Amino acid sequence: MFAWAVHAAGLAKSAVLAYLVTLMLLQLAWMAWYVCRRHAHQRLIQEKDIHAGARWLKCGITLFAMITLIMDSFKIGYFVGYSECLSVAEGVFPVTHAVHTLVQVYFLWCHAKDIIQSFKTLERFGVIHSVFTNLLLWTNAVLAESKHQLNEHKERLITLGFGNISIELDDHAPQCNCTTPSLCSIFSQGIYYLYPFNIEYHILASTVLYVLWKNIGRNIEHLQHHKIPFKFQGKTFGTIVGMVVFATTIAIVVVYLIQIGRSKRKSEIALVMFYVYAIIVLTLMCVAGIVALLIYRLEGRSLDVSKNPARKLDGDLLVGTASGSWLLSWGSILAIICAETHPAYAWYNLPYSVLVIVEKYVQNLFIIESIHREHEKGHDDIKTLRILTVSNGSTLSPAPSYKEIYNGTNGLHNGEFPCKFNGSVFLPESNGTGVAEEERGGAGKAFPPSPTDSPHPRRNFTLNKRRILKNVAAFLFLCNLSLWIPAAFGCRPEYDNGLEEMVFGFEPWIIIVNLAMPFSIFYRMHSAASLFEVSCIT
Repeated sequence: MFAWAVHAAGLAKSAVLAYLVTLMLLQLAWMAWYVCRRHAHQRLIQEKDIHAGARWLKCGITLFAMITLIMDSFKIGYFVGYSECLSVAEGVFPVTHAVHTLVQVYFLWCHAKDIIQSFKTLERFGVIHSVFTNLLLWTNAVLAESKHQLNEHKERLITLGFGNISIELDDHAPQCNCTTPSLCSIFSQGIYYLYPFNIEYHILASTVLYVLWKNIGRNIEHLQHHKIPFKFQGKTFGTIVGMVVFATTIAIVVVYLIQIGRSKRKSEIALVMFYVYAIIVLTLMCVAGIVALLIYRLEGRSLDVSKNPARKLDGDLLVGTASGSWLLSWGSILAIICAETHPAYAWYNLPYSVLVIVEKYVQNLFIIESIHREHEKGHDDIKTLRILTVSNGSTLSPAPSYKEIYNGTNGLHNGEFPCKFNGSVFLPESNGTGVAEEERGGAGKAFPPSPTDSPHPRRNFTLNKRRILKNVAAFLFLCNLSLWIPAAFGCRPEYDNGLEEMVFGFEPWIIIVNLAMPFSIFYRMHSAASLFEVSCIT
């Protein structure tokens, strides 16, 4: 695949597609065998990993898969238009890929939580083969999309008149005419706008399959699982601000793509506009993340360190994929320091690069600590009373504990609860015959509760902290979706500002960008998925 990308002699694109088709057919055969065998043993008790394959994650995979099917239909239409000069593999590949997508989505919905305890060797081979098949399909999509972006970048450089950079367009256009030119043009352009969704589909599918592979032969603890529904309540402010950022991002991307490459002045204006927008958004995200971490430091709640492959993979992916954008940011910082001349927009690039590093560090800490924290169970609805009673006899009658009062197991007869009169609390007391009587006299009166004993200030403080955390998670979720859009759809200042290319050289910097950018794009989508989970469990 990489040999084809660098134009190795004797290797055609059809050979790469034929290889990928073979891998997909092998995975389809294994999934069909697994589903049939699982169906034959459906009456047996089958263990499930309640943490794997969350519903919202499978919904996201399904959405990306539907857009991938549209992309496959565009590829089929493109092949039909150029069928005279395209190889058969380019027509077989999108058909096979569409079938593979449908079957895999069904497989993930029905079997992502399975704990495989039989045929372990064969199942390990099948699952890990599925993981690497998706990774190779992801790599193929990344290479195709990167070559398209590189061609557009070279065309912009030609427009801007960069004569000191050797430019050769990587043209893979068919050597014949399309039977329906207008449709072929739509298909050709549409395919590259849909590639980002296809890329995210394959990488998300590979992560779910990897968790399934880690669960093979695993002995799990049978713990009670509480379903955590998504609730919009308490997230209004963070959602509104996040939607403003989302709408602004779309406008910025549209203006950027229109202005960049038109002329030198318009390109500089577009770069400054993007950097100012990104600096503001990243600053807000840093502040929100720091506030959330400070709240966690004040709470001092313990962390859940139990074994959980899905949670461990989330943390590893966050740190691993963040390294892509860290590499680009450090490269930009070094280029600014080492450059002999600095265009006006270069000084906006410096704070932007620093904020990218800081924001991802802070956000990773927030997400990893959030998914590892032991969450409270129903504490918000528990109301307690502090009660002290003195009996009219010679012995003291201690009041029931808070937990006993709340649960109704305080030893009182007939489920009676304490009574409140004029600010004082009275407890019914058994007189030996099972009849409760009011306590009389000065000694029998309950002491009035102290103002410091009221649970309401602490409860309100807890509710306020949770409300802040919910808004932070909702805001960061929408901001990460917003920052995924520019890089995924071609708004990449790392390509367009030219400073890094002049310092490091055109080809070395383009190689670095093409290697690091896919990880940076995936980081934003994976962070958004993790933050959605955090907003649900907070």
